Amino acid sequence: MEKLVKRLREHKYLTQAQINGFDNYKYSAIDTSPLSQYVMHPFWDWLVKFFPRWFAPNLMTFLGFLFSAMNLVLLSYYDWNFEASSGEEGTTPIPSWVWFCTGINIFVAYTLDGIDGKQARRIGLSGPLGELFDHGLDSYTAMLIPTCLYSIFGRSRVYSVRPMRMYYVCLTVYFNFFVSHWEKYNTGILYLPWGYDLSMWGSTAMYLVTWWMGFERWKFELPLGSYGTLPLGNVMEAVLHVSAMANLPLVILNVYNSYVNRTGRLLSFWEAVRPMWPFLTYFVILLAWPFISPNDIMETDPRAVFMLSGTIFSNVSCRLIVSQMSVTRSEAWHWQTPMFAISFLLSLWLPLLERPLLYILLLVTTFSHWHYGASVVNQMCEHFNRVCFTVHKRVPLEQEFKKPLLGDAKGDPKQTEQDIPSKKD
Repeated sequence: MEKLVKRLREHKYLTQAQINGFDNYKYSAIDTSPLSQYVMHPFWDWLVKFFPRWFAPNLMTFLGFLFSAMNLVLLSYYDWNFEASSGEEGTTPIPSWVWFCTGINIFVAYTLDGIDGKQARRIGLSGPLGELFDHGLDSYTAMLIPTCLYSIFGRSRVYSVRPMRMYYVCLTVYFNFFVSHWEKYNTGILYLPWGYDLSMWGSTAMYLVTWWMGFERWKFELPLGSYGTLPLGNVMEAVLHVSAMANLPLVILNVYNSYVNRTGRLLSFWEAVRPMWPFLTYFVILLAWPFISPNDIMETDPRAVFMLSGTIFSNVSCRLIVSQMSVTRSEAWHWQTPMFAISFLLSLWLPLLERPLLYILLLVTTFSHWHYGASVVNQMCEHFNRVCFTVHKRVPLEQEFKKPLLGDAKGDPKQTEQDIPSKKD
């Protein structure tokens, strides 16, 4: 057992080529959102000045993520099966204080995500560690936001949508996040989508309205004249789909222009789409499983399916971000794919095992993803001579000159800086 724990602690995911690639990384992003440019940036520029200089940017990033994760914990406890706000007989509504907390939590998370990069530049820490840490946690948040919003409407048969349709929303959100980084993998520039700011403001407002007026406030239908009525839950579904997919035409255009203007990596077609294969493989498996489930797993355990899909897509996205930042070849195959495929086929062959397999897969995937994240961050901290959640170095500067770090043959202290640019910087 001790040997296993030791092997897990010492296991390294980043290759030497990836570590060396981070040394030459330069952050490049374009943000054209009016809400971000004219409202949030001025607010964040003012707010960050109140934080002490010893407050590590990575700590801001992690605390912001924990505020988002707290919403998932609270709503999972009070509404595991998304029935509390359905209004159906025998259900217990979510306490009003929970909605107030979720509204505050999501706005605090949004704010910390906006000022972590500003704090990094303010105190002179710039480099790839912070961005990798930031976007890695963002990939996990892509699951948290739609999953938590679903609890506002619940699985009402009249005023909302069934879990399977909400699952389609989650998949489009995952795809939107992934394709934004696939775009950067090919162009070298992260074009920040407008939907992020709007979704965070919208989520905050919806939670606070629910706290103030109750979930019943959302139980009505919009009149459409001769076309009948449209439940508000369906409106939310449509808005989330549109906000998630609205930037897809721009992604295609930006990648196309990078070839025409010869400003991107100019990869061959098959190399350009190579990062898509792991995503598409899981997309097919995780779409087919609940669709043909012998036990209708989406109706019995929707939250488990949401969390499983969000976790594995987060891991796939993180690996793409590593390849994109280090300018190395991306993976075309994910090591857990056989595990997912076998679990899916076994559930069809032996329906009695479907639910246990789902939860075992969720636990294994979650643990392996957390292990991957912790190991990668530790490797980056070791290479750049940083302590993740402080502003201090692992090795004093005078010792750093004497002993070059891994992947830094010259021992240049300038290579030990880290950067945490937010999505808005």
